[in-house]
Amino acid sequence: MSKTPLVASLAVLAAAGLLLSGCATPPAPTASASASDFCGVMVTNSGGLEDRSFNQSSWAGLQAAQSSLGIDAQVLVSTTETDLAPNVQAAVDTGCGFILTVGYELAPATSEQAELNPDVDFAIVDETVEAPNVKPIVFDTAQAAYLAGYLAAGVSKTGKVATFGGGNQPPVTLFMDGFVDGVSKYNEVHGTAVEALGWNKTTQDGVFTGDFEDTGKGLATTQGFIDQGADVILPVAGQVGEGAAAAALAAGGVSIIWVDNDGYDTLPAEYRGILLTSVLKNTGDAVQEVAGSAQDGSFTNAPFVGTLANGGVDIAPFHDLASSVSAALSTEIDALRASIVDGSLVVTSPSAP
Repeated sequence: MSKTPLVASLAVLAAAGLLLSGCATPPAPTASASASDFCGVMVTNSGGLEDRSFNQSSWAGLQAAQSSLGIDAQVLVSTTETDLAPNVQAAVDTGCGFILTVGYELAPATSEQAELNPDVDFAIVDETVEAPNVKPIVFDTAQAAYLAGYLAAGVSKTGKVATFGGGNQPPVTLFMDGFVDGVSKYNEVHGTAVEALGWNKTTQDGVFTGDFEDTGKGLATTQGFIDQGADVILPVAGQVGEGAAAAALAAGGVSIIWVDNDGYDTLPAEYRGILLTSVLKNTGDAVQEVAGSAQDGSFTNAPFVGTLANGGVDIAPFHDLASSVSAALSTEIDALRASIVDGSLVVTSPSAP
């Protein structure tokens, strides 16, 4: 999948949708007039806006804040690392009261601009920046990935499942930790020996493609796992995961677990038949809530941490593959979810927020 073109100026959401244009360097945008006197600007990471991941879901949240709260929602799209700092500067230059940045790549620029602009409220998705006016929006995805790992082990016919990441970073490895622990839990409960390829929680090392955009790397990595016998695969790699879906579809008998949002809705329809579930981060609702707090003056820098208990994370429905999940397995997963929520089962990870 190609990246979304660079936005030449700040795109203001209109009823007709989002207009993106392609100039090499975007000029500093200005806040547009609207029914609301409060505006918020989102800056994407270098994966672009329609990344089928957290850029896309974060923007949906800011759009929802526009619809429900009257916040003037605007966006700057980054397509390379060199866009990041200039785009955060351009966002500040709008004079908007809320700036949302997405992903670890934007942490340095967010920290710098927050210090220079103490009267502006900043939030950053999937990363922690410590500052009086920056609110981290993070998710304990290990909890939901634990359920996904248990599910994967329960439906695997080969006794091998796999996961890989785009990079060895906490927001990525958090998924992988939960996934392999869920597989281990299934083995403990059922006396099985399902093997999880691609990640060693003890050493915190495993298989990574090195980026989050190259679908060819996702295809090749997934084919390698398929060749080893894996029949359920969890890619934690943004757009790279679409290459994993392509490999699974071509192989037959292999399913994919998506991350961040429900891949059944965001991936091309051709992949619906191989999508077992998705490990969800409810980024949209979190962004909407935080933007609203900036608007009404209740904003704080206390991190928003999405969990199973507060609905910030979960797994998606099984959709077209529901028939492959027995009633007994589904009941076990529901019981595990309840145990995590009530605290009787604690999912751990060195990357937990």
